[in-house]
Amino acid sequence: MPNSIYDFTVTDIQGNNISMSSFKGKVLLIVNTASQCGFTPQYKALEELYQSYSAKGFAVLGFPCNQFGAQEKENEAKISQFCEINFGVSFPLFSKIEVNGANAAPLYQYLKNTAKGVLGTEGIKWNFTKFLVDGEGNVLERFAPTTKPETLAPKIAKLLS
Repeated sequence: MPNSIYDFTVTDIQGNNISMSSFKGKVLLIVNTASQCGFTPQYKALEELYQSYSAKGFAVLGFPCNQFGAQEKENEAKISQFCEINFGVSFPLFSKIEVNGANAAPLYQYLKNTAKGVLGTEGIKWNFTKFLVDGEGNVLERFAPTTKPETLAPKIAKLLS
């Protein structure tokens, strides 16, 4: 049974295996993303958070997912290019994953179990669901897709102080 997010290995958008322990000590915002969603403009606000706080020990981790309205049809190279060209994304992006169902990525199984959604549900409801993780790898809170990233700045700043 995993004790923190550091017990997982994920694959970055270039296909490299990355131990989540490489993010030890950082406050993280983990987000399932999509390029053709009504919430896609949140990439800009996520990048602004990353730029504002990365030097203080913060990172946004984006996990593309095609499970909601088939809004992430592209392959990893096209996803990366889209994010960089349209939103200037420089925060880490990872390979496309599933967040719900039998094939859900183990990291997301852990995130969903640790920080339940509305009414105690585990399932991710849509793209751009956000999980806030402290510098010790503890999942603190889940935020709905409708939660604007910029509204999380005070929580992030507090965790970094």
